[in-house]
Amino acid sequence: MTADQQYIKDEDLDYLDNFLLDRIDENADTEGKDEGILGLSDLDGLFTAVVSGPSLIPPSQWLPAVWGDFEPEWESEKEAQKVIMLMIDIMNSTASTLMDSAEEFQPLFDEREVEGKTFTIVDEWCEGYMRGVALAQALWDSAGLEMQILLAPIQGFTELTNWQASKFPTEEEVANIRNAITPNAQAIHAYWLQRREDFKPPVSTVRRESPRIGRNDPCPCGSGKKYKKCCLH
Repeated sequence: MTADQQYIKDEDLDYLDNFLLDRIDENADTEGKDEGILGLSDLDGLFTAVVSGPSLIPPSQWLPAVWGDFEPEWESEKEAQKVIMLMIDIMNSTASTLMDSAEEFQPLFDEREVEGKTFTIVDEWCEGYMRGVALAQALWDSAGLEMQILLAPIQGFTELTNWQASKFPTEEEVANIRNAITPNAQAIHAYWLQRREDFKPPVSTVRRESPRIGRNDPCPCGSGKKYKKCCLH
């Protein structure tokens, strides 16, 4: 959780976490379909990529990535507003932390307890992150080998690589890759922050089709007066 997310009420975070999972009916046919984002961890990963990348991604693009093939059936307009605003609050808090104090940024990884031992689960966050990268894949790819290296620990815990990072022979090797996710996410944000200006659309220059009217020329309004004595004032 980022520092700013601490100011979002726990009950609101729990509400959103449950909403993302429960929006898909347990009897729904999900075979071969995109279930989208199913919890806060993968949502945090998605938003981290969105606010870290080379270009601005509007809600009209990232919302379909959240829902996948299962856009919710809203009970009311109030429910829709609550869910969307909570997501925007989380995204803004992530962006704020990365911009103002990147060294404090921490991914929202899941934790699971098995036989009294707590395990950190990074897969969902990483899947969400790569889902965010896919929204502007061509621009991310334009960074070449340097970006591939930075993304490697994140990709390693996703279906894109068949979860290759979790299959290393020792837990120490797996932990080393897992521990690289946070600093690499910070480095990726810094990388694109320096280069974002390159991806801004050029400002078009409006060129005048006809010659500029002089102050002493007849006013085009047909009054017979000089321009400086008519429409100029």
